[in-house]
Amino acid sequence: MARAESIGCAHGAQSARPGHRDATKSYTITAVNIGTVGVWQGGFGPPADVDRAFAAEVESLGYAAMWFGEAPGGKEAFTRATTLLASTSTLVIATGIASIWGRDPLTTASAIRTVSEAFPGRFVAGLGVSHAPAVEARGARYERPLSRLREYLAAMRGATLGSPDPDVAPTVVLAALGPRMLGLARDASDGAHPYFVTVEHVRRARSLLGPGKLLAPELAVVLEPDATEARRLARSHTGSFYLSAPNYVRALRWLGWDDDDLEGAGSDALVDALVAWGDEEAIAQRVREYLDAGADHVCIQPVTGIRPLLDGPDHAAIEVLRRLAPALTAFGDAESSGIRP
Repeated sequence: MARAESIGCAHGAQSARPGHRDATKSYTITAVNIGTVGVWQGGFGPPADVDRAFAAEVESLGYAAMWFGEAPGGKEAFTRATTLLASTSTLVIATGIASIWGRDPLTTASAIRTVSEAFPGRFVAGLGVSHAPAVEARGARYERPLSRLREYLAAMRGATLGSPDPDVAPTVVLAALGPRMLGLARDASDGAHPYFVTVEHVRRARSLLGPGKLLAPELAVVLEPDATEARRLARSHTGSFYLSAPNYVRALRWLGWDDDDLEGAGSDALVDALVAWGDEEAIAQRVREYLDAGADHVCIQPVTGIRPLLDGPDHAAIEVLRRLAPALTAFGDAESSGIRP
């Protein structure tokens, strides 16, 4: 029986990729090559055949990774990750995030180890404390989230596991918004996966994480050049849950947004800061801004007016990804050659 290898900070301090950014905007090298641009998908998860076909097309379009959430009552994160890894050949699959309230630390450590051993270098385990309503839907109490996650990670690191060692060390990141959670991501994991954040948040997150920690923010995108229609669609996203969730609201207040901005589905300025909209070139420019602010990887979430948690799987998202692929997957080619698009 072997003691679990470090679940957080599995790779120690990482160095910047030469020729990529200066020392304050370092590209993080982890055991998983997550690439520069990926895809984020919400909801409860579609039927297995649809899920596999979507992941296969995401891979064929040239996106480096696919992230997905884990809603209470939806598909179990690690099982779903395994099915998607088995149906693709190079795509990195990442949980964004698996809730710590849904399983004990030993089970999580074992799941990460099992998936990582089966698919070396292709799995990122995103873990987090979620939000009070989602936690209560699991029959748990949302208490002391920061301390609970710190203790949870320590228990994972201390677990004794008898399953085979992965050839590639697991990569674990935390859902982190505020400075204390970002500090925990820096000290006890391989990095952070912030969701529903602005460019300024990315800049602050990189400063707090320092070099060598993976920073992979989500970015909602609306492929629509008309400002009125784009903001209407964007507000179907911002106003669906996020601006009523205390964790997101606190993070936005930390950045300086006030009551007027946070009212309803958000002010125009806030909506524009949280959701990239416009044509293909405009959205590529927004992704570039997140990378320049310190992100290593940006996972885009198409917003089409279909709300996955309320309306079911967003079958329109794949067309957005098809149209954006030529502009966004070029980031990966340029990054690998040291050239900025």
